[in-house]
Amino acid sequence: MKNTYIEQVDEKWREGFAKLVDVVESNLPEGFEESMNYDMISYVVPLSTYPKGYHCTPNTPLPFISLAAQKRHIAVYHMGIYSDPALLSWFQEEYMKRVPTKLNMGKSCIRFTSTKTIPYELIGELVSKMTPAQWISKYEGEINK
Repeated sequence: MKNTYIEQVDEKWREGFAKLVDVVESNLPEGFEESMNYDMISYVVPLSTYPKGYHCTPNTPLPFISLAAQKRHIAVYHMGIYSDPALLSWFQEEYMKRVPTKLNMGKSCIRFTSTKTIPYELIGELVSKMTPAQWISKYEGEINK
């Protein structure tokens, strides 16, 4: 599933995207599980850990990080930075210190228009900062508001 996705990534993105997948998997805290969601490589809290699943689509594991190679960019969707202002602030500050290009992001989506400027080490640090238990706690706090 993951390898098939990577093989289909445009050649100009493939090597950088594959490296990004490796960085995420190497730094992801134990307890997340790989899956394919929304036509992206995703890392989720499995239903065996969080049986309530994702409130928008019942019986679906709780999404946390997704990776996609689009036509014009590589995208990292990180639900932790969407829901945790302190984590978002940390990431924005570190990005400005380490990367010469302007940060291109939406609420949870970090976009890279060149594989040359992907801060792999920083993405690895970001990925490592939230465990499944912390993500569940943050998620439940948000949906119970």
